[in-house]
Amino acid sequence: MKLQNTVLFIALLFLFSCQDNKEQRLMENAKDAKKKETIFNNINKGWNFNANPINPAAEGLVAMWPEWRSFLTELKSKPKSTIGAFQKKAQELSKKALELNNNIPIAYNKPEVKSRISVLISKVNSLNLYINLDEIPDDKVVTLILEINIQLQSLQTQLDEIVRKSTIPLEEGESDLIQMLDTSRAIPTR
Repeated sequence: MKLQNTVLFIALLFLFSCQDNKEQRLMENAKDAKKKETIFNNINKGWNFNANPINPAAEGLVAMWPEWRSFLTELKSKPKSTIGAFQKKAQELSKKALELNNNIPIAYNKPEVKSRISVLISKVNSLNLYINLDEIPDDKVVTLILEINIQLQSLQTQLDEIVRKSTIPLEEGESDLIQMLDTSRAIPTR
């Protein structure tokens, strides 16, 4: 008798635990869809990159550095339809940002430019990471977009600074002094 009651109890427990509650599932799906729509709207509103060159040096670079031109073009185009489109765009931006280290014009191939490019690449990769998570932190994505804009401006300002410094004429004897400071050209002492 106890075995029969135990089997009956397990059978009832199995029946009630496996019952599909459609109403609850529909409510959860609706709540999830509302949350995803809110995330999409927040990201769509915050997805504004400042991809326009801010100074003549950055504008001139667009013509002679194809990777820079490609990166700015990619930044200018904004996805419109779904979160998936934003995710694909972030992946493309990440690829284009990595290519910025290729073929840097000689005048700008300096450590200060390379370090700013590295920071920009890091921020774009972070954006790609956060937007491809299952639970997208939309506030973090929007913050990263603002940080990318700051890094873009910093890079362009550095490019302008390099151009400005190159236009300053050397004083008489300054080139000789610079050569004397170069230890590889110094006269060896015995």
